[in-house]
Amino acid sequence: MHNQVVVIGIGRFGLTVARSLYQLDHQVLAIDQDERAVQEVSRFVTEAVQANSTDEATLRDLGVNNFDVALVTIGSDVPTSIMTTVLLKNLGVPYIVARARDDLHAATLQRLGVDKIVSPESETGARLAHSLTYPTIVDYLEIARDYGISKVAAPESFVGKTLEDLGLNSQRQSEGVSVLLIRRGNNQVVTAPDRFEKVIRGDVLVLSGRDEALERLNLS
Repeated sequence: MHNQVVVIGIGRFGLTVARSLYQLDHQVLAIDQDERAVQEVSRFVTEAVQANSTDEATLRDLGVNNFDVALVTIGSDVPTSIMTTVLLKNLGVPYIVARARDDLHAATLQRLGVDKIVSPESETGARLAHSLTYPTIVDYLEIARDYGISKVAAPESFVGKTLEDLGLNSQRQSEGVSVLLIRRGNNQVVTAPDRFEKVIRGDVLVLSGRDEALERLNLS
């Protein structure tokens, strides 16, 4: 599922989020007040604009109200983060993700009705981008550019099928993704599963492979 995403606040974290989302084929609009930040991110997104995110008329003119997802990745300027979030709610953006500087900031964002609150200390930009793209991804660890390890809650389409049926852990392995292990229930772990292993409802699969190969899997 590819969305229209607006990323507001292009520091180090925002840049990583915006670039990762664009690499995952989302349409990404990046907004920041700093001209240099806008110039830097412009190479990695669909569009980059220098603008004041606390001006509702400006956000409306940019069509932010038509976007599927908004990410407020503003770092140290808490008042700007909160005001931007309020305006996004007023504009009716369906899904809002906001970066929290500390517990008080997080509590305020929660009261505003933010759908997801993140902290760069516990969540990388790449991990956030993948979790937004594939809702069944529980966690993502970037190993190299465009290659990572994903922890995925088995979607319903996987249940009852062998790994070979899914094109995984077999000689044909058309998807280019390997299952390193399966967590089954609270205590059981199937390490290095063979191609005849069947996926059971509730399984969590730990996959390794390139992002483009992961994208070809039906994870919905």
